Amino acid sequence: MEHYFNQNPTTEKEIYKFDWNIGQDRFYFYTSNSVFSKTGMDFGSMLLVETVLNENEGFSGSVLDLGCGYGPIGIIIAKLLNKTNVTMSDVNERSLELCSMNAKENKVDGRTEIIKSSGFENINDKYDIIVTNPPIRAGKDTIFSFYEGAYEHLNEGGKLYVVIQKKQGAPSTKTKIESLFNNCETVNKKSGYFIFRAER
Repeated sequence: MEHYFNQNPTTEKEIYKFDWNIGQDRFYFYTSNSVFSKTGMDFGSMLLVETVLNENEGFSGSVLDLGCGYGPIGIIIAKLLNKTNVTMSDVNERSLELCSMNAKENKVDGRTEIIKSSGFENINDKYDIIVTNPPIRAGKDTIFSFYEGAYEHLNEGGKLYVVIQKKQGAPSTKTKIESLFNNCETVNKKSGYFIFRAER
């Protein structure tokens, strides 16, 4: 089985489309095989978006969606926090192609940038907020490198938001983030998913 964190998926491309409502706003997303959660937004991503939106109403600044997949988290943030500029990065070329399509479809392509990057490999800027639903199957070393890179790429006072399930390593993630930032709050939890927030 081909994993969604492969750089160049080789399975035959099949394009799907679904729509998603958040309050009065409707979003449309193209997806495909060999990308994460191709049939709809996964619960963890929904909880992450909900938390970021609730905590940052009226926010203006820069956001990085690290490991963006086909882009639902970054695109929803760009649309609903409309004073933001959102960068979305992923290693999977198929995901990035879809991400570009989805940014145009949801009319946020003017305030979004899409970067091919394995973790922070090709990311040079600093951000006010970094959000990630990390690729659990890529392994702990990869996931922890996301947190280490986030610390280096946040502006002073910037915030990191992470969603992770308890059974997939939430306690070790919290410990790792605390060791980097000297703080890590559980700002939301539901159905075994935890949202952690750390401030730089």
